[in-house]
Amino acid sequence: MKKIVTILLVSLVALTTIFAAGSKESVNTLTVGATPEPHAVLLNLVVEDLAAEGITLKVVEFTDYVTPNKALEDGQIDANFFQHIPYLESFNKEQGYHLVNAGGIHIEPIALYSRSVKNLSELGQGATIAIPNDPTNGGRALLLLESANLITLKDGAGITATPYDIKDNPKGLKFREIEAASLPRVLSDVDAAVINGNYAIPAGLKANKDGLVVEGADSPYVNVVAVKEGSENDPAIKALVKALQSKKIKDYVAKTYPNGEVVVVF
Repeated sequence: MKKIVTILLVSLVALTTIFAAGSKESVNTLTVGATPEPHAVLLNLVVEDLAAEGITLKVVEFTDYVTPNKALEDGQIDANFFQHIPYLESFNKEQGYHLVNAGGIHIEPIALYSRSVKNLSELGQGATIAIPNDPTNGGRALLLLESANLITLKDGAGITATPYDIKDNPKGLKFREIEAASLPRVLSDVDAAVINGNYAIPAGLKANKDGLVVEGADSPYVNVVAVKEGSENDPAIKALVKALQSKKIKDYVAKTYPNGEVVVVF
């Protein structure tokens, strides 16, 4: 009798273990932080595709460029999708973080916009231009202005250039460094502003239609899915990247952003 009871207990433990493992396997939740558009929009498009693979995708929206990286480093989310590679690398260096690129998805060409002028020739002497106040996007904005021959930067200034690195400024342009998310709101208060795509799009600004100067298609600022180092080969992360690098996303981008606001890189 004692032997039978022992066998039953062992069997019960085995069954419980199997069901627990099955339960854990069937509930694979991936929490991804993103800025609203186009990042969160694209993520929500693949929710059902990932569900078909047993992955529950939860999208958490952020409206700034700092919090989603902190949340990822702290383990509050599994991945984020909002930033380009130079920003990721700069953030790691400055904060001592350990975030890596799990896959490139698209480029959002940065552009110079204005409510008061229709072309560059109308930009007057001493005009005020607002640019992002974070290092990589501020430098990116200045490189864009240099490409339009509005300014010349010192040799070697590169992607982290600041207004202090301007060597020549024929028009005597003045610069206001403002948080990237606030740039569309201050556009009417300055002569022009260099605005990132993910903030320009919700504001109704179209790069190839409204931009006075638009970043070229050879831009190195590819937006990526970022994860904590060591998670880049996780099957769920790989499935997420594959879903975002799909024909479904490519077709959606082509239809929704026909003016070049978003350009896929796959």
